[in-house]
Amino acid sequence: MALLKVKFDQKKRVKLAQGLWLMNWLSVLAGIIIFSLGLFLKIELRKRSDVMNNSESHFVPNSLIGMGVLSCVFNSLAGKICYDALDPTKYARWKPWLKPYLAVCVLFNIALLLVTLCCFLMRGSLESTLAHGLKNGMKYYRDTDTPGRCFMKKTIDMLQIEFKCCGNNGFRDWFEIQWISNRYLDFSSKEVKDRIKSNVDGRYLVDGVPFSCCNPSSPRPCIQYQLTNNSAHYSYDHQTEELNLWVSGCRAALLSYYSSLMNSTGAVALLVWLFEVTITIGLRYLHTALEGVSNPEDPECESEGWLLEKSMSETWKAFLESLKKLGKSNQVEAEGADAGQAPEAG
Repeated sequence: MALLKVKFDQKKRVKLAQGLWLMNWLSVLAGIIIFSLGLFLKIELRKRSDVMNNSESHFVPNSLIGMGVLSCVFNSLAGKICYDALDPTKYARWKPWLKPYLAVCVLFNIALLLVTLCCFLMRGSLESTLAHGLKNGMKYYRDTDTPGRCFMKKTIDMLQIEFKCCGNNGFRDWFEIQWISNRYLDFSSKEVKDRIKSNVDGRYLVDGVPFSCCNPSSPRPCIQYQLTNNSAHYSYDHQTEELNLWVSGCRAALLSYYSSLMNSTGAVALLVWLFEVTITIGLRYLHTALEGVSNPEDPECESEGWLLEKSMSETWKAFLESLKKLGKSNQVEAEGADAGQAPEAG
């Protein structure tokens, strides 16, 4: 028994074809939106590629761009099919291709759903890539004279100013690395020598942060050096006083920004997916309704349209049987090929 059977007369078939034609062209616009969102996301990720550890994060925007292009192509073609469905002579040339086309549409909808889910699940991979990327970026902050790294100082400073953050997890991350270039250190100074000798790696570590960590909203002039030395500043206690620095780390700030961006993109992609599924279902009803016309010379006659020719369980069994037959035919072909090779080897 057919699943979700619906009766159609000539008037209903025309309305269905016209409605699907309009929906397909609206879906072309939706495809352009998906393409634009993927392009925007890719540009935003490329802006901060210097503080990201790998290129895996570009999988989602690349997929969105691809799905947007495919959506425009498929829905333009579907719009043409729906337009020609009103004319029996024009529809005849599309008739042999409708079943394969619907199968491709189902695969497209599955792929779009997977890309949509990736938008919501991307946070984990982003968190790890930002953690390693920012750590390496901070390490190269001082290499202003090294080719290939001379831009890192500007990148980190602009990042901290734009996102109002400091360090990887917080401002104390700067205490653990040498972020001042040796070029600007006076090695004849006793203080510099003592600081370098005070750690095993021979690095110049200070309890200070770059200027980009300063919060301009603070009423007090920025304290960016000797942050843990209370006696170095008047009326200052680093444990109780609210520091005039950005408190949050850049990893959390960037993760929050990209997560909100991905969630918004995922929500739009989910709506587009629902729209695409509706169109695919409508195309299936139009296809079966036109196939069910008993007398092609009488366009006014009634016909039946359905979603599946059999019930869900019967369709699933038929699908499994076809897979088994396909597997057996491949096995027979492989055995035949082996038998043909045996006499040659003899």
